[in-house]
Amino acid sequence: MEAKTTINDLFSGNRIMVPDYQRAYSWNTTEKNDNGHVNTFLNDLLDYIKSGSSAPYYFGHFLFEQKDGHNFAVIDGQQRLTTISIFLSVAFRVMKENRDLKEEEIEMYEDMVKRNSTYRFSTVAYDNILMRDYVIDQTKHDLYGIKTTSGMRITKAYDYLYLQLVRLGLDTTIELVKAVAKAACTTHIVNSESEGIQMFIFQNNRGKKPSNLEIIKAQFMYNLHLYGGSDAESMIQEVKERFENIYLNISKIEDFVDEDDVLSRTMQVYFNSLWRDNAMDEVDKALKQPSRLVFIMNFTHALANTFTNLEQLLEDSKRDVNIESALLCGRYYIVLPFFIKAYSNGMTLYDISRMAKALGDLVLRDSIVGTRADMRSRLKDVFEKLNKSPEDVIGRINWMKTNENWWWHYWNNDELRNAASGNWNQNSHWLAKIVLWRYENHLIDLAGKGYSPIQFHSIKKRDLEHIAPQTQNDEKEAAGYDTYDQDFWDNYMYHLGNFLLLSAAHNESIGNKPFVLKRSTYEHLYQQREIVTLTENDLKWDKPKIEQRTEKIIGFLVKEC
Repeated sequence: MEAKTTINDLFSGNRIMVPDYQRAYSWNTTEKNDNGHVNTFLNDLLDYIKSGSSAPYYFGHFLFEQKDGHNFAVIDGQQRLTTISIFLSVAFRVMKENRDLKEEEIEMYEDMVKRNSTYRFSTVAYDNILMRDYVIDQTKHDLYGIKTTSGMRITKAYDYLYLQLVRLGLDTTIELVKAVAKAACTTHIVNSESEGIQMFIFQNNRGKKPSNLEIIKAQFMYNLHLYGGSDAESMIQEVKERFENIYLNISKIEDFVDEDDVLSRTMQVYFNSLWRDNAMDEVDKALKQPSRLVFIMNFTHALANTFTNLEQLLEDSKRDVNIESALLCGRYYIVLPFFIKAYSNGMTLYDISRMAKALGDLVLRDSIVGTRADMRSRLKDVFEKLNKSPEDVIGRINWMKTNENWWWHYWNNDELRNAASGNWNQNSHWLAKIVLWRYENHLIDLAGKGYSPIQFHSIKKRDLEHIAPQTQNDEKEAAGYDTYDQDFWDNYMYHLGNFLLLSAAHNESIGNKPFVLKRSTYEHLYQQREIVTLTENDLKWDKPKIEQRTEKIIGFLVKEC
């Protein structure tokens, strides 16, 4: 492999693979032809061929470790190489669908994609069968059984590129293939993994920049090479294996939480402090200490456990409304350290659910009240003492709900009532949906018919209905609504009592219809049937009824949340 080469020569005669300790495919594709990584990849190529430039297109620099002979492991540049491989597979498919490949085109395909049973490029092991079946061999045509987000990204990139090249036509596709094959790139080959990792740390390429997690992984590997001595090889192998599991778990949970956020949450648990979440600073400090090797091994172990625990947390949240509720408000810097520590300490799922109920109550109150007071200062001691029992956490939060002391009062019942009684604007609609979901489960419990609570994610396309519609006209009062005077707009339209949780399809179907027609469709959730009961003697939705329902919902919040 030459230092300055073309994409055709880069692949020709070689086998390039992504090691399993590297991150999986992370480039995104957007539905609209705009700024997704794969969209940009194709648009850049189109701009190049339209320019008529005689200079070759440039794909940047690639960094490899030579394993043996013509086998190379990618250290830096795998996102571009994966996308190039997907593009070439798509392009040759489009060409074959239009006519038989010419002899030189067959040679290009065999050089860059596959010759007999030899695949020129392999991605991480857990996505590689999909890469071969869906992308290269095109024997898989469905999305069943794909368990990783990175795998879904591969299929989205493939499908997008196929649709675009079909639209662009055969001639443009051939031009693009030639441009890619002749495109210039530079390579650096190392035989020493430590040299390659050191270069990765300082190298900055076009594309998706390395995450903090990737940089820290590279720093760990480099320090093990540098200071590991006779134990370096075994320690490096252990770290690689742990990162294989880390990246596999990332591909399962990255739609739920960002990997660098997980890194910060691991820091909080590792140092047993809600304040120790600046990962880069903490790692830099630790790697300057004589105990750096112990830190690397212990922290990598803790990081792998965190990702495993979060995968389990995400699965449990699909079955437990308390866990789901604690995650919906997005206060991950508070709730995730508690969960990670609880799972690590072997807390039972029953107690995790009880702790989740308390945490969910607190972060919901914090979201509604909107105070700048920091919850970490009020919870740091119970976090530090957390083991297999949630009692201290539950006790502290319940105590905070009624405490009047200036240091603690920000989340108490009075603050919650005052904040919830006002207008809920557009920015609060997600929060209002959470409140009404929890209210729905409260009504289910009150009904006492043995029904299980409903999960938030099970309500398809959740929408927030204004019972008295926002669109004003002269017939509102005749349609069963109150007079739309200034007092109505200021004190009733955007109050909780005028909101209802519906599916988007249901909301769209009833729109601005008269109240009696809307009311006839309110037969699915308990809160919908509550409206029916509330108006059975007077088929009108007016200020007194909005006020009555607002008070019921706020009473629930104060007592049950």
